[in-house]
Amino acid sequence: MIALRDSRTPSPSGGLEPVAGCNPEILILGSFPSQISLQHTEYYGNRKNQFWKILEAVLGIDSALPYPARIEQVKENHIALWDIVASCTRPGSADARIKNPVFNDIAGFAAARPTLRLIVLNGSTAARFYSRISADIRVPPVALPSTSPANARLSLDEKIRCWSVIQ
Repeated sequence: MIALRDSRTPSPSGGLEPVAGCNPEILILGSFPSQISLQHTEYYGNRKNQFWKILEAVLGIDSALPYPARIEQVKENHIALWDIVASCTRPGSADARIKNPVFNDIAGFAAARPTLRLIVLNGSTAARFYSRISADIRVPPVALPSTSPANARLSLDEKIRCWSVIQ
């Protein structure tokens, strides 16, 4: 049985709540926030993560803006942010060390937002976990290269090309 957390209840692990403005068209799903992101209470709060640089290149969201301003621009671009995993056992920040995941209710989130047209999976771990919970989700997914600093397989420019699908 897959454990799910409803999008309306607080995460027992201190994971981040979803970010969504009115009528989101794209939902970007990570796996689970890094320790740095949890400490800062920010999506992609590790300054070495390339997520904000990629959004700057693709959508023009200035990565130097304060976090609340970046989040407002994400919402203005009809993008929502969340993670597949609501809680887990994980020493450190490596996705490979995630154990006993409890999944967020992505299907419920998507069903409540009929404007969603694409689900973006940030990295292979998000894609692997998504495949375990996606049966009832009618929004097409796309797995993109991880923006994590641990993913050095592709250059920033190569990642930007891949992530341009969110334009």
